[in-house]
Amino acid sequence: MGIPSDGTTRRGQQDTIGYASRADQMAKVWEASASPPRPDRLGEAPSAGIAGAIAPHDDYVYAGRLYREVLPLITAPTVVIVGVFHKYRRFDIRNQLVFDSYSAWRTPDGDGKVSPLREEILGKMPAGSYVQSAPAHDSEHSVEALVYWLKHARPDVQILPIIVPASPFDRLQELAGLAGKALSETMAKRGWVLGRDVAVVISADAVHYGADFQHVPFGEGGVDAYQQAVARDKSLLMGPLNGDVTVDKAKQLYATFVDPDHPDTYRVTWCGRFSIPLGLMLLDAAARASAGAKLSSRPVAYGTSVGWPELPLRDAGLAQTAPANLFHFVGHPAVALTITR
Repeated sequence: MGIPSDGTTRRGQQDTIGYASRADQMAKVWEASASPPRPDRLGEAPSAGIAGAIAPHDDYVYAGRLYREVLPLITAPTVVIVGVFHKYRRFDIRNQLVFDSYSAWRTPDGDGKVSPLREEILGKMPAGSYVQSAPAHDSEHSVEALVYWLKHARPDVQILPIIVPASPFDRLQELAGLAGKALSETMAKRGWVLGRDVAVVISADAVHYGADFQHVPFGEGGVDAYQQAVARDKSLLMGPLNGDVTVDKAKQLYATFVDPDHPDTYRVTWCGRFSIPLGLMLLDAAARASAGAKLSSRPVAYGTSVGWPELPLRDAGLAQTAPANLFHFVGHPAVALTITR
C-alpha cells in the first residue's frame, strides 16, 4: 500500500500516485475536474440527491472530469460503495460479497467513518454469503477512488464498502437480493429512504483496450480501433444501462462482459463485470423492498483516458499509473441511478 493500514482499525491508501493523498491535492483535483473540455454528454443529469451512480476509478488525471459529472449528485450521508475485486484469484474468494472490517478509512480530507449499518446488514446475511477481509480491501483501489470524492463533497459521509469477486450470474442475483433486502430492513428501522439518507455507488471503468489487456477485437490500436471501442461502450451505456433496471438487463450486461459458463473469461473488458450487475440488482432490490419503487439508469457522460487532455495535476504531485495512447486506453462511464414510481 502507498500508505499502510493502521492495524485493524483504520484502512490506509492503496494508490498514492493516481489518487490524491493530501487535502491540498484533493482540493486541486476538485477544482481541475470542472475544467473544459467536458466529457461526451449522453443525457441530462438529474437533480442532486440521486439513489446511486456508476463512476470510474481510473487515475484522477485521466478520469477526473467523469467523477465530477456524477459523484456530486450523491448527497446522502451514508453511501454503500460496490467495488471491483481485481485480485480475487490471489485470495481465492468467489461467490461471496467481501466486506471490510475497519472502523474508518483514511482519506485526503481526514478519516471517513464506516457506517454501523455494516454490522446490522451482516447480521441479516446468511453464512456463506459474505466474508470480511481487511487484506482483500487493502489490495483493492476501486473503492478508495470514490471514497475520496464523497468525503470531499460531504465531510460527514459514512461509507459501507463491498467488493465483488467472480460469481455465476445466478449467484450474483441471489447475493444482490440478500444484501438489498438487508439494506432495506436496516433503512426501514430508521425511517430512511434511498437518495436522501442512503445511496449506492458502483465503481467500474469501461473498456480496457490494448494488447496488454488481451483485448484487441478491432485491431492492435489506432484511430479506427479507438472509435469502434468507444462506439461499443456507448452502445452499452445507451442500451442495457439505460432506462428501467431489470434482471434481464443485468444478465445481458453480465453475458456481454464475461462468458457465463466461465466467469473468469472476459468477453468485453469492463472491469465492473461483476460490480455493475450486482450493484444494480442490489439497489433495485432495496428500492422495491423499501419504497415499492423501481430503479432507473440514466447515462450522463462518457470519456476515455486518451480522448481528453489530462487534468493539470502534476504540479500537485499526482500522476498516471499506466500509459494512455491509442494502443492502450480505458473508458470512463458516468451513470446516474434514480428512483421511479
